Amino acid sequence: MNPTILTHSGISFNLLEPDGDLVEIEDIAHALSHLCRFTGHTNRFYSVAEHCVRAARHVAPEFRLKALLHDATEAYLGDVSSPLKALLHEYRLIEFRLDCVIRERYGLPLKQSPEVKQADLAMLAAERESLMPSTGEHWPLLDGIEPADNIRDTMSPAQAHSAFLTYYALCSTNPAAQRTSRQLSA
Repeated sequence: MNPTILTHSGISFNLLEPDGDLVEIEDIAHALSHLCRFTGHTNRFYSVAEHCVRAARHVAPEFRLKALLHDATEAYLGDVSSPLKALLHEYRLIEFRLDCVIRERYGLPLKQSPEVKQADLAMLAAERESLMPSTGEHWPLLDGIEPADNIRDTMSPAQAHSAFLTYYALCSTNPAAQRTSRQLSA
């Protein structure tokens, strides 16, 4: 079996031996903007790219690039639901290796910051309220988490793609974000 995928830009990307030189922000933006959160079980289309942009808007400037790229592995591996991911040990190893390669490629620390994790959870709480069926089911993961702003309108894939790349350009040219990333990865 050949463990490679063909990316939007035409790169053959090996999932078992990821090469950071082949990781392209355009491929990440394209794939995430076409990938729906919650394996598509939302009441309207809501992309992983939009989720990442909203998470990046929810943190201080020095954490924005980290938040924008926190789900970048999904551009190569897809959005596997958390309950299924917990059952797939090999998948989690592949995801971990790829995450390390992507973080290194963009000068991010190897460990996710608590600020990004908090923003991710705040977005999850808002997404659950705004985009998911109301079942009354308790999600312990969200205990004590204040939801981010209600999501009234969602972006099309083209809008999410553009927003992701625009936010990336803003984050990657922000000297404070670059300096903090280098300090934390040292």
